Amino acid sequence: MNCPSRVDPIVMDGYNQNPNALNADATTRADLDHMANARLQRGHRIDPADGSTEIEPSEPQTAEEHDSTLRLETLDGQGNIIVGEGKGPGAAVGSLSGSGGNAGRASNHGRGTLRGLRQKAARVLRKYAKFIGPGFMVAVAYIDPGNYATDVAAGASYRFKLLFIVLMSNIFAIFLQSLCIKLGSVTGMNLAENCKANLPPWLNYVLYFFAESAIIATDIAEVIGTAIALNILLKVPLVAGCAISIVDVLIILIFYRPSGSMRALRAFEFFVMALVLGVVICFAFELSKIKAPVADVFQGYLPSSTLLKSQALYQSCGILGATVMPHSLYLGSGIVQPRLREFDDANNTTETLESDSVNDEIKYKPSLAAIQACMSYSIVELAVSLFTFALFVNSAILIVAGASLHGLPDAGDADLFSIHTLLSRSIAPIAGTLFALALLLSGTSAGIVCTISGQMVSEGQLNWTVKPWVRRLITRLISITPSIIIAGAVGREGLSRALEGSQVVLSIILPFVSAPLIWFTCRGKYMKVAVRITTESPGETDAAVGEDYVQMRNHWITTCFALVIWGIIVVMNIALLVLVGLGVA
Repeated sequence: MNCPSRVDPIVMDGYNQNPNALNADATTRADLDHMANARLQRGHRIDPADGSTEIEPSEPQTAEEHDSTLRLETLDGQGNIIVGEGKGPGAAVGSLSGSGGNAGRASNHGRGTLRGLRQKAARVLRKYAKFIGPGFMVAVAYIDPGNYATDVAAGASYRFKLLFIVLMSNIFAIFLQSLCIKLGSVTGMNLAENCKANLPPWLNYVLYFFAESAIIATDIAEVIGTAIALNILLKVPLVAGCAISIVDVLIILIFYRPSGSMRALRAFEFFVMALVLGVVICFAFELSKIKAPVADVFQGYLPSSTLLKSQALYQSCGILGATVMPHSLYLGSGIVQPRLREFDDANNTTETLESDSVNDEIKYKPSLAAIQACMSYSIVELAVSLFTFALFVNSAILIVAGASLHGLPDAGDADLFSIHTLLSRSIAPIAGTLFALALLLSGTSAGIVCTISGQMVSEGQLNWTVKPWVRRLITRLISITPSIIIAGAVGREGLSRALEGSQVVLSIILPFVSAPLIWFTCRGKYMKVAVRITTESPGETDAAVGEDYVQMRNHWITTCFALVIWGIIVVMNIALLVLVGLGVA
């Protein structure tokens, strides 16, 4: 009895009810030496009955076709397919009959799935490695000498109780920095450029004043921290150390080229990463030498009634300002563009360039493909860097100070000099030296990123373009004057108080700088990406090109969380100002 099958459509359309009995092309049975539907097999090839069948393509395959093809290698005596060949997702390993084929299929499918997962993980890690660098640049801002001063004072006064503020500040920093990356990726402009482009001129100048004040306050902390480190390590007088700090990173900044090649930029990023890792190694050694109850340390990450005390609130605001530093928001929104541009250049998707009418220059704007390919990796890299290194270093400083200085008669007057002295006497001289070395590395690296942030602010909000070393010279001349006056007039005590006070100033400025960041990322007017739509009607040679937009503004949950964070920062600073006005703090 013949089995009906459809004939070649070229001959006729329908079913052939009387095919040739020995027509191997028309039979669907496996009783004619496995000659089933040979015409469907590429090359019309049927091998002898030796238990194996291999199909070879009669025409070259593309790479995409090759990836979706499974090779048919063997057939066992029961007609079970051990490994099959086909096109597309339906060409899976399977079995025609019997249980042996099912076992082979499950085994190969499991191995294939595991291999596929390993390959996918390797691809993700390789891509992630290309984004390592900007997160370290931002993390430097959170481990500068100002953090040392506030964390040492908090640890000496309240032991581990203010670790909760350190954790909260780092969570706030990660969230706000993720908004910075989103703003810089979608708009192609940093926070300063967005302020000039989208805000009234008077408001832009007011925000510039706050941003410049934050940068000067930050630079004062770098000057003081560098002077203290040089005094500890090399016995350089404090006034001379402040003067020397004016040229500490001028040579380094010569190699910073934000618009240069990615290789040179990544080399600069790796240099900053080396400084950060040096600080981490120093504090890992410090933690290994102190004796701190583990339970008390972890309990410090929980909120307590200590936070309501006036002096604790003052120090908490200092920690907040030292961690979520205003200038780092400009930095985080501006260092993501090079990788977006690299993606667009590599994939020829740079047709979305816009012209800057002010300077009559071509302004780069990332494509939707670049945003989708880069933004999530940049956010993850930033979160990992901040949570791994910034949180570790700030916690380590407070833990070392709490374990070493808390309970001592002069703990309330603890500063960087006293913790160095105590570490050198109670542990080993090398412990104090490593602490001072970490302070010097932090001051140098923080000075670099502070200058880069200042460059973004002046160029973005004023269209004032100068070389980084000139910018460094100007800001250091402004910040070095009060530092030298304080160092010469009141000495180390005055420098320590000025270092801690500069971080409180940063905390007060933070709400004014973070408000436009939240505003821009929540508004669809700014957070949209233009995409081209090409339509071509049948019979027409010319395609109609239109333009549409993809909205990338914050989700309402993200917006609510951002407003809660901003509200907490505002409330803390209002309470701080009230306490300062009453003379309590």
